[in-house]
Amino acid sequence: MTVTPVRPGEYRVEHDDRQDIVYHAEHGDTQWAFWNGQVFREERRREEPEKTATRPAATTGPQRLMAPMPATVIKVLVSKGQKVRKGDTVVLLEAMKMELPVRALADGTVAAVNCQEGDLVQPDQVLIEL
Repeated sequence: MTVTPVRPGEYRVEHDDRQDIVYHAEHGDTQWAFWNGQVFREERRREEPEKTATRPAATTGPQRLMAPMPATVIKVLVSKGQKVRKGDTVVLLEAMKMELPVRALADGTVAAVNCQEGDLVQPDQVLIEL
């Protein structure tokens, strides 16, 4: 695997005959990596040297799609009652000069839209419920 910096917070990762772009951001003790529509968050704990990472929620049952980091809602691409498929982008966010698509983790129907264009959102704020 080869990791090449593209610009601050953006890396090209070459592996298994493919190339992916991975975005990285950090604020205080929290770091985020954004890859292939998924967000990984890691918090450094001062009292413990071991780190833990959170992964996206399970893809069965109701889904609560949340903001991965402090961001601005650029575009809401779905409305209540709309059917979505796994991988569909439902909200487009901007954070630290990066565009972050929030994608459905499984097929479903939009039950609630809890944000609108221009909103400033915080980590773990529920944006869309499926």
